[in-house]
Amino acid sequence: MDDVKAVIQQAIDGIGTSPEAPAEAPKKKVRRAAKKVTRKVGPKNKVGKKAKKSAEKSAKKAPKKAKAKKEKAKKEKAKKEKAKKEKAKKEKAKKEKAKRAKR
Repeated sequence: MDDVKAVIQQAIDGIGTSPEAPAEAPKKKVRRAAKKVTRKVGPKNKVGKKAKKSAEKSAKKAPKKAKAKKEKAKKEKAKKEKAKKEKAKKEKAKKEKAKRAKR
């Protein structure tokens, strides 16, 4: 907001209004300058606020995400071990079947 006021002040100085000049003539130019400034400055501030909020939210969610990642890794590891055991079981059954066929 201070930036906007500073730019408006610069616009007023740039116009060169003197204290004796009528107040209505430069108002339009100042308003136009103020509108341009708010168009340029306003959205950037909003983006900054949104980014700040999202950063705060992600900081809050970080522990949950870490926990979820650990749980997912644990499940995947268990799944791999289970598949490995099943494979070993099948091979063992295959060997026994071949052994029986020889007798």
